[in-house]
Amino acid sequence: MKALDGIKVLDFTHVQSGPTCTQLLAWFGADVIKVERPGVGDATRKQLIDVPGADSLYFTMLNHNKRSIELNSKNETGKEVLTRLIEECDVLVENFAPGALDRMGFSWERIQEINPRIIMASIKGFGPGKYEDCKVYENVAQCAGGSASTTGFLDGPPLVTGAQIGDSGTGLHLCLGIVTALFQREKSGRGQKVSCAMQDSVLNLARVKLRDQQRLAAGPLKEYSQFGEGVPFGEATPRAGNDSGGGQPGRILKCKGWEQDPNAYTYFIIQAAVWEKVCDVIGRPEWKTQEGYAKPPERLDKLNEIFSTIEEWTMTRTKFEVMEICNPHDIPVGPILSMKEISEDEGLYATGTMVRVDHPERGEYLSVGCPIKLSDSDVEVTRSPLLGEHTSEILSDVLGYSGDDLDRVIGSGAVGEIKAEAAE
Repeated sequence: MKALDGIKVLDFTHVQSGPTCTQLLAWFGADVIKVERPGVGDATRKQLIDVPGADSLYFTMLNHNKRSIELNSKNETGKEVLTRLIEECDVLVENFAPGALDRMGFSWERIQEINPRIIMASIKGFGPGKYEDCKVYENVAQCAGGSASTTGFLDGPPLVTGAQIGDSGTGLHLCLGIVTALFQREKSGRGQKVSCAMQDSVLNLARVKLRDQQRLAAGPLKEYSQFGEGVPFGEATPRAGNDSGGGQPGRILKCKGWEQDPNAYTYFIIQAAVWEKVCDVIGRPEWKTQEGYAKPPERLDKLNEIFSTIEEWTMTRTKFEVMEICNPHDIPVGPILSMKEISEDEGLYATGTMVRVDHPERGEYLSVGCPIKLSDSDVEVTRSPLLGEHTSEILSDVLGYSGDDLDRVIGSGAVGEIKAEAAE
């Protein structure tokens, strides 16, 4: 049994934030029905094409385990079909621009009239306020949510991160909101509206920087490199390069081969509890008792010197040798793994974190599997649907259309061209 068996999700999402959310629900066993424009589909199907004639990796990697129906919601028959889908589904998820559903004639009030038990989940760029009607993309969310201003080095510009904390991060937050609302519905019998703003999600993930903003009132942030360098702090949380954000000093350091390999680096943390072991490993045992080095507060103005000395040692070892030496001593280190190294790590495939998926148009491709593991609900990752692949199946099996009634809907132009393989 899958955790969300029996839950039907009406997926009105596109690009990344919404599809991330609905893909998680599908992995957990929900029947996710992806609604797409006839003949066009999700915009990402044809973005960043690498295999001519096939759906892009952008699309396939965000839409596993779903069914696709083509539907023109502006067509009167299309509105009829959509109304029946709302009646049948437990959840509707959308990440349209503000007001798009209302313009279709499906406001939240109308949706509640059709199905009082439905959960309507929405992703927007901003919450209520002066920016609520603004359009937001990944990097805009990272900037508006406080991440970019605190990412990068002190003497450089703000930077966005390669992790999609705006899009995928918001999808993860929304998924939690949906399952929470479904749980509450079991007790209340009522559906409700769930919303998640991209700015809010980024801010939630950047909360330690808000912590530091408040700490500035009490004086300089001593674990930041600029303290030891004598650089004054301003009024806002500064960019901290690769300093650790958890209060334990850490840096990214060069390892053997860094001259040729752009990822020959390790992250090294000088946690107070293992300081003496660090001193032994790098060949500086005198630092264990030397004044100015023995106690954590004394070391804060010497971090550049300390990490430079540690780096002299790490540069004589590969990033994996650093792990092998440090881990038995409980010294926190971690190799900088490239996407190539991650994609070749068979251990990640064994746990389902990475998966190999067959696709009828593009052949086998690699993807991220479900990052959340449930002991009593296994996840099998299946390929993304072709555009409109399940239109006929959904009309007949989910909505109960048959015979002349089914022919009427298909002939109305509301559901695109029925695929031969889907109609079998």
